[in-house]
Amino acid sequence: MTTFAVPGSDELVLQECHEGVVLLTLNRPDKLNALSAALLEQLSDALIELEDDEEVGAIVITGSPAAKRPAFAAGADIAEMAKMSPLELRQHAHLGQVACTMIEGMPKPVIAAVNGFALGGGCELAMACHFRYAAKGAQFGQPEINLGIIPGFGGTQRLLRHIGKGPALELLLSGDSIDADQAERLGLVNRVVEPAALIPTVIELARKLASKAPVARRLILDAVIRGADLPLEAAQALEADLFGLTGATIDVREGLSAFLEKRAAKWVGR
Repeated sequence: MTTFAVPGSDELVLQECHEGVVLLTLNRPDKLNALSAALLEQLSDALIELEDDEEVGAIVITGSPAAKRPAFAAGADIAEMAKMSPLELRQHAHLGQVACTMIEGMPKPVIAAVNGFALGGGCELAMACHFRYAAKGAQFGQPEINLGIIPGFGGTQRLLRHIGKGPALELLLSGDSIDADQAERLGLVNRVVEPAALIPTVIELARKLASKAPVARRLILDAVIRGADLPLEAAQALEADLFGLTGATIDVREGLSAFLEKRAAKWVGR
């Protein structure tokens, strides 16, 4: 396992390599991993680098253990935001949206390992990931209304799509948070595990996903993410097009041969 920091003035995003899986750790434990502009920029830089790294098959995002209470990311950096003009606030929202859109559009699975608070921008970041695994005791919510603002990193839209209009509006308008078990019941979280088991469980899942056919993995993500906002007929047409594309790959011939020969496939990613 290798640990290193994304280049920047501070080590705000740490990387650990786990045999085809990269663990990205948001590293502002003294601020409960609040999403400052600098952290968001470093996270985006890391994602750009990892997107084209053929050795990386899956990504995990988590928060650095905090001295106060466990946190994935307790939101945006309020002290930083309080000094922003309306135009700067809009630019900050764009910065967060860029990072979240990049996560959602990654051609390899991205899993949020939510180890504590995932509030405001932290919840928005987790929702942009393809999976969310949470430690017991983790908290989710969009409390922006309590500050007189609204979510700015895509929270109103992704929460709606994840849990439906009624539950989304209740959380957005009340500013209340929910625990991991409630989030799982609403469909916001895939699975809840004991805190000590969170990272090992998610790394194991990420390794499993990283071992699958790379082209098919990328096309499945593309079909689901793009197709989710299309009418069913158009989404099925997209699926058929992508299904056809797999026929031009070396991996599909290898996969079919391996199945018939009753052996493990050896993927080349082409």
